[in-house]
Amino acid sequence: MSNDLLTVDRITKVYSTGGIFSRPTVAALDKVSFTLSAAQPEIFAIIGESGSGKTTLARIILNMVAPTSGTITFRGTDFSKIRGRRSQLEFMSQVQPIFQNPFEAFNPLKRVDRYLFASASRFAGLRGRDAREAAADRALKLVGLSLVEVKGRFPHELSGGQLQRTAIARALVSSPALIVADEPVSMVDASLRMSIVNLFKSLRDELRVSIIYITHDLATAYYISDRVIIMQKGKVVETGPARAVLANPQHPYTVLLRESVLSPEDADRGV
Repeated sequence: MSNDLLTVDRITKVYSTGGIFSRPTVAALDKVSFTLSAAQPEIFAIIGESGSGKTTLARIILNMVAPTSGTITFRGTDFSKIRGRRSQLEFMSQVQPIFQNPFEAFNPLKRVDRYLFASASRFAGLRGRDAREAAADRALKLVGLSLVEVKGRFPHELSGGQLQRTAIARALVSSPALIVADEPVSMVDASLRMSIVNLFKSLRDELRVSIIYITHDLATAYYISDRVIIMQKGKVVETGPARAVLANPQHPYTVLLRESVLSPEDADRGV
């Protein structure tokens, strides 16, 4: 078995923007490569502004979109071979998403506990109410909630912070090896942002879950990430250890991103 958890090798994604007779194209991703180790869990940040290709990359990693070229493998299995209901469920049990807006991740007409129970049944293979409820409660307690607090409640009855924590718990029900979190704190109140960011660190350290943290927020990326890639217009322009890259950027685009979020005094101090 491969020692790599995830290998992204020269992934390119091209979209057609033209009509029937003219087919201009745009490259959302251009030969993106990186590897996550199976031996050492980490928080790997993909940083870029809107239009940089980071969300397209997330969708490809989640096997929701096929690349135009390049290969991507999870634990040595090429994504192109993940076909059929059984293999897809096995993959989804090990690679779970967390999306940007928790209020869009849950149907407002469905109770949130149904999502937890469905994940316990579908991805963890649990049968019977007691087993599903126990799994949901365990996952919720990992994020500072409990089944008592959310059972029978609709999304609008929870705060944004509670709902995003529930979304994280839902991802944890199947004990995944990798979580892909796409802008997971951008819709959360600033007062709760750091608590969720700290939660990701504890998941890495205590559960040994690797997290791909997709963001435009350099401050939180600097705080929690082990490694980063900086993306501009579909290309990786800089990569390396998070603090080294963000404290002393070498590419002009990374410098521009850093200066746009830090005061001159902070930038001079290497904050």
